[in-house]
Amino acid sequence: MKTQLTLNVSSRAQTGRGASRRLRKVNRIPAILYGKHAEPEKLSIEGPEFVRLLKTVSGRALLIELKREDKPEKALTFLQEIQRDPMTDRYLHIDLHEVKADEKFEIRVPIHLSGESFGVKNQSGVLEMNTHTLRIRCLPGDLPEVIEVDVTPLKVGETIKIGELKAVNGVEFLDGKGQPVVSCVEPVAEIVVEAPVAAAAPVEGAAAPAVGPDGKPLPAPAAGAAPAGDAKAAAAPAAGDKKAPAGQAAAAAKPAAPAKK
Repeated sequence: MKTQLTLNVSSRAQTGRGASRRLRKVNRIPAILYGKHAEPEKLSIEGPEFVRLLKTVSGRALLIELKREDKPEKALTFLQEIQRDPMTDRYLHIDLHEVKADEKFEIRVPIHLSGESFGVKNQSGVLEMNTHTLRIRCLPGDLPEVIEVDVTPLKVGETIKIGELKAVNGVEFLDGKGQPVVSCVEPVAEIVVEAPVAAAAPVEGAAAPAVGPDGKPLPAPAAGAAPAGDAKAAAAPAAGDKKAPAGQAAAAAKPAAPAKK
């Protein structure tokens, strides 16, 4: 038989939320033991002892032998379910499943990957776990602590399925043969998002763009053309200037006579 642990438990008569809260206040955890050959039995477990047990289990499938104060016979069990408070992380309740040494039973066993994938080592691939536990049937003496999966030959784009796993003596895989276990996939391309360019701040002292009556900017003047305001200023005489005499105006308009030789 594989590694086996021991856990001391006590029977409890009271049930309900109030009784469970009282147990937790004295650092004990309410539990229940059930199986095919006996009625469910209500138990309590010392908190620190259960924490030490979990550290020993460390993610493996192990059988636990229960020692009860009021019964001389021991019960062979495994951890079926552990309930914890999501806020305080305290243990709320434990379900234990009893098995018989000469009877096959069903259990979920963790998967352990071994080796270095060819796709990861040579093709920049990434391993992707499709499932973390496998459902099996076996005798207590044949229970594997983990299911070893060798990923050494796995290349990018390939998947190891349950039907391709190495057989384990005395163990029957209950999940579908086509169910994927682990895949080697291409790395996800990094997506670069460019930040929007902020509009340039206006230079101090620069003229604001011309805006029409409708609030829209007016088109820029053609190259070499003077702004509308400057053209008007050049056409209009300065304030206070007198009109030039007609003779002077005519002389300015008449071309100069050619010089005599």
